[in-house]
Amino acid sequence: MHPSLPAPASNLSHWHRTTRSFPHLNANRFAEVPASTKYLVIGSGITGAATAWELINSGVAGEDVLILEAREAVSGATGQNAGHVRPDAFRGFPRFSAIHGPEQAKLILENEKLHLQSVKDFVETHNIKCDFNYTTTIEVCMTEEYASHLAKVLSQYRKAGGDVSHIKFYQGDEAKAKTKVPAAISAYEWPAASNHPGKLTQWVLSDVISKGGKLWTHCPATKISKHRGTDGARWDIQTPRGIIAAETIIHCTNAYAGYLLPEISGVVTPRRAQAHAYVPPASLSGESALKSTLSLRYGPTNFFSVNQLKDGTVIMGGQAVRSDAERTPEYLEGRVSFDDTTHNPQITKNSIEEFSRLSSSPSNGPARPGEGFSHVWTGIVGETPDAVPFVGPLPGLDGQWICAGYNGHGMARIFQCAPGLVKLITGSSWAATGLPACFQFSKERLDRISRLKAKV
Repeated sequence: MHPSLPAPASNLSHWHRTTRSFPHLNANRFAEVPASTKYLVIGSGITGAATAWELINSGVAGEDVLILEAREAVSGATGQNAGHVRPDAFRGFPRFSAIHGPEQAKLILENEKLHLQSVKDFVETHNIKCDFNYTTTIEVCMTEEYASHLAKVLSQYRKAGGDVSHIKFYQGDEAKAKTKVPAAISAYEWPAASNHPGKLTQWVLSDVISKGGKLWTHCPATKISKHRGTDGARWDIQTPRGIIAAETIIHCTNAYAGYLLPEISGVVTPRRAQAHAYVPPASLSGESALKSTLSLRYGPTNFFSVNQLKDGTVIMGGQAVRSDAERTPEYLEGRVSFDDTTHNPQITKNSIEEFSRLSSSPSNGPARPGEGFSHVWTGIVGETPDAVPFVGPLPGLDGQWICAGYNGHGMARIFQCAPGLVKLITGSSWAATGLPACFQFSKERLDRISRLKAKV
């Protein structure tokens, strides 16, 4: 696909609709940009916000940090996800191992477990009101085939030396009772969390601004060129409201990174994901509300995620089908896309049917006005061919850095990736980041990706 800027008017997610009073939502919407800044962060999602925050809290003056956002604040994938902070306990091990080797695969999963603790500590230390819920998540095997597959994966991970001490297993009637899913074959439970990603990121942005950082919204970076002055700046960034000269540029644009970086155009690719909000009936309300998040999985990439918020709203992500017959052209339409202004009606239909099965109970009685389906939205996920993010300096572009390509798993990675990137920017070694080596961006990694794509 041709690279793209974000669509000017994305659909509003549940998170957007419940934070319209954020005072910095449209910060500096009509103002000309400053002539220069030392650090320019492109993107106001959790990566951009956390990167700016880490820079300032590592000693950079707040006045030297400027965030550019193409739309309103937190309008991209961070504000359009399903609200999970869900580390992968073991499910991705075969794929990571096939691409990066078993040792790196273990480090990827261990880093996600560490990330959960990082988010918990950050929220609690700063007393952030973002509906954070430290709980567990349950992987629900909805078919015998997937149950058998996942049992083999767990065994493979255990034999490779992976830590499985935090994983609980349920089978048969015990799985059905634990998950409240009558069709459950088996289930695996481990620590996880959920949160309101809009409120979390808005707190971080507010703190950055309170310390002198600047935010320009509705102001996309449209082109980067070498700065020809002698004032210490290295790059000129064009925007619709002027040119900014910057010493350091940090690309936190995820799926849109290729627009400004032709070197990775077609490497970080977009995938449109969809989520739905529901008002639950009696069977999922009050004392019967879900205590854990769920993944109702029919296959490795065929699932619905379920996240019940503290206010009772149920958020369902994913786009599963229960049979191959449902995998229609209409269902597949719009999967690879930068367009987050619309949604796929077939996926909505499937989600509503899945929610009906999940919430079905004789005790519900007739549906009350306002119960059931409430809202649908989409967001654009940034995927990489080797399944892990790009973190580090951009070769040949002195002073430019990237932190992007989370493969739909950003809320289980960013609170490790962003602080790690800032360590690199401020002069530390890769080892100091604590990140798996396979996350490091390099020319050699791009060459490996080219070979990997050639095999597909």
